[in-house]
Formats: sequence, C-alpha cells, structure tokens
Amino acid sequence: MLSAMMHSNATSRQLFLLLLLIPIKKMHFLKWITGCNLKNLFFLIGEFSGLPSNYFVETVLPCAQMVCKTEIKTNITTPIQTLSEKDDDEMIALINKTLPGYYLRGTRLMGDYYGIRVNGELVAMTGERMRMNGLTEISAVVTHPDFTGRGYAQQLVAHTSNKNLAAGIIPFLHTGSDNERAIKIYELLGYKTRRIIDFTRIKRME
Repeated sequence: MLSAMMHSNATSRQLFLLLLLIPIKKMHFLKWITGCNLKNLFFLIGEFSGLPSNYFVETVLPCAQMVCKTEIKTNITTPIQTLSEKDDDEMIALINKTLPGYYLRGTRLMGDYYGIRVNGELVAMTGERMRMNGLTEISAVVTHPDFTGRGYAQQLVAHTSNKNLAAGIIPFLHTGSDNERAIKIYELLGYKTRRIIDFTRIKRME
C-alpha cells in the first residue's frame, strides 16, 4: 500500500514524492500508478516493482535515512527567520545552486521553512516536507557555497528538529549515502542512520 504522497505544483509543472513504506505487489502498483495519470516527473522513495511502459527511471539516488529522537543541544548564534511567500524566489534560487530539481515553487506549503540572512541575503535554509503521524521530514538543508563552514545548516536543522520534538513529533531526514561529511554532522547533532533508501526519479514519456 502507499503510505504517503506529497506533491508540489509549480504552474504547469508537478513534482511528486511517493513514499513507499510497505512493499507493493507489482500488479497493484502498476494499476495504481497508471490510474493516477502522473505527469512530467515524480520521485518514488523506497522499493517498488516495475513501471508502466510509458514511464522510465531517470536517476536513482541512494540515501541514508536518519532519525533524531532527543532534543538537540546546540548554540543558536545567528537569527533564524521564518520564510514565507515573499521569500519564494530567493528560496528557489538558493536551493538550485546545490540541489536543482528537488524543490519547486509551492514546496514551502508542505511545512514550515526557516532561513538565515547575511546582509539581507538568504544564505541558508531548511524546512519540513513529508509528514506522517508522529513523523516529519526535515528537508531542503542548503547553504550558499560562499557561506559554508559557519554552522548555519546545523543551527537550522537543530531549530527545526527541536520544534518538532517539542510537539511530540520525531524528525527524520535524508542525505546521500556517500555524503560522509553531512552524515557526520547529522550524527553530531544526534541523528542516527535508520536505513539506506533509494530516491528514484521517474519521468513519463511524451
């Protein structure tokens, strides 16, 4: 069965994130995905069995799925701002510098997003994406290349994670399984790897 589906509309474009928590029988999966009539591109997160003939796998990104269950103790040394609709253009420009294709206009509506500014410029951000009962995904952890090494990402992740933990919600996140630097940083914050899970980017043939 499908446990969660998230999508972001961007004018005529659509980005779908399908979280597969329980294996789906191939017959049921093909029937479901054909019936959805998904357009353009979407991501399947987890294991699945085959695709309809008019869809193809574009890329597969193995990710470490990490979970945090205790409050993160860290010093917040920089003002953290809540981002809103007026920040959309800056958010998209920032994330496309490092993670193009994983964030579209409207993704912000999936949860709360936070940012750090330097001299008025948005240089780091993170927020919430997929949500299930008692769980929230921390996503879009991005720092402008000219402002790395200042602890901005750690502070934003800690802020967003602690907000969820205070509400009784367990935060989780994903990062590339070969991104050793990011994994070590998240481990220092208190995150632990739960499993390796594939993000499969799928497109529909024209």
